[in-house]
Amino acid sequence: MISCSVPKSTLPADKKPISVVFLGNSLTYANDLPGLVEALALENGMPMRTQMIAKPNYALVDHLVEGQIQSALKNKFDYLVIQQGPSSQEEGRQMLLDASQQLKMLCDPYGTKLVVYMVWPAHTNYSTFDGVIKNYTDAAVKTNALLIPAGKKWKEHIDQTKDLSYYDSDLFHPSPKGSQMVAQLIYEAIKKDQPDHIK
Repeated sequence: MISCSVPKSTLPADKKPISVVFLGNSLTYANDLPGLVEALALENGMPMRTQMIAKPNYALVDHLVEGQIQSALKNKFDYLVIQQGPSSQEEGRQMLLDASQQLKMLCDPYGTKLVVYMVWPAHTNYSTFDGVIKNYTDAAVKTNALLIPAGKKWKEHIDQTKDLSYYDSDLFHPSPKGSQMVAQLIYEAIKKDQPDHIK
């Protein structure tokens, strides 16, 4: 497991931190996405603490089999942010839908809200982008989860500008700019869902 947290000394003393656990793979731990979200939140007066469970090439079902997320959820996080690979094909779609439903059922007893982080395909698989967008959207709708439409914004940016700077040099993982865009979307979604935490 890779985990991260911004030093708690920066937290306003009068606010209880929002707690967020991230579950995924290298599209989450690249550039320390949870740390970026936490830093954005703190900069904007929203105390937050994060935990990350992310391993290379893991699908959500791999995390469910390992059982670490089941233990983590006992800490009653406010949000669980999930992602797996692009999942544009039928097998990946079904894995995403099934695992999202299982994770939703695990979240409910603890009052944890599910957040589906939509990713993107490698540039070489750009033609599959619509499938990625559809399948992640369906996963969020079927579980009544918050949707982070990072993949949709990623595609719109490239289609409009032909700029590939959200990609890192391997044309799959996010660059720091790409991760910052995702972090902004996650922060904004949580902010909208937590109006009482805003100054």
